[in-house]
Amino acid sequence: MPDSPVASREAALRIALAARALNGLEVRALAGALIARLEAPLTEAKLATLSVEDLRVILAGDFAEQACHVGVAADALKQAIRLLWGEGIGNQDFPLLDPYRDGEMPGSIRVAVAANRGENLDGHFGSCERFLIYQLAPEAIKLIAARTTVEADAAADRNDARAALIDDCQIVYVQSIGGPAAAKVVRAGIHPIKLTTGCGARALLAELQQRLASPPPWLARIMGVPASSLAGFEAALDADQ
Repeated sequence: MPDSPVASREAALRIALAARALNGLEVRALAGALIARLEAPLTEAKLATLSVEDLRVILAGDFAEQACHVGVAADALKQAIRLLWGEGIGNQDFPLLDPYRDGEMPGSIRVAVAANRGENLDGHFGSCERFLIYQLAPEAIKLIAARTTVEADAAADRNDARAALIDDCQIVYVQSIGGPAAAKVVRAGIHPIKLTTGCGARALLAELQQRLASPPPWLARIMGVPASSLAGFEAALDADQ
């Protein structure tokens, strides 16, 4: 049994985009149906072998032999197949990444944003299509990764797998997160922040960026520096000594 039923992030991206094209089909459901047809692990090569008719049969399930109407327009089926083949992915709404090398922003923190469309905070922790990963420093904000959640959603414990997907981050912004999921995120060393209204990710992080120079206690703890409220007392103590 392979460690992951989806072999690569490229394959996961193809499945996530195809699910969206199929009237917003749940990604986990599509991945499960594809595994039943192609067997795990799902690779880019396996996805490239599918035809429109194969996909119709997969979606029809037990009623395929009766030529059941699957409730998806023919154009949507064709679009989904093209995405599973890897065609047209560059035209989707995954934002462009900024150039980044590990260690080039000393003193920075890493922040995840739950997202479904473009470069926005518009997702719930347990159902978002991707996490946008930013490196944040007083002088720069860089989008360094866009991680799809398809592989995580195929795991036995989706919340554990989603937390592991962003366990290199110190903060995660979400529109919503349940209590059990929040506990697993905190256990992974990640500070969850809920903002139900959603907004553009860059604008949100620009606000956080302004607080890095004089962080409140919760942010100082994440950064591993003294809180701004204690800075004056510590300076006075150093002077006395």
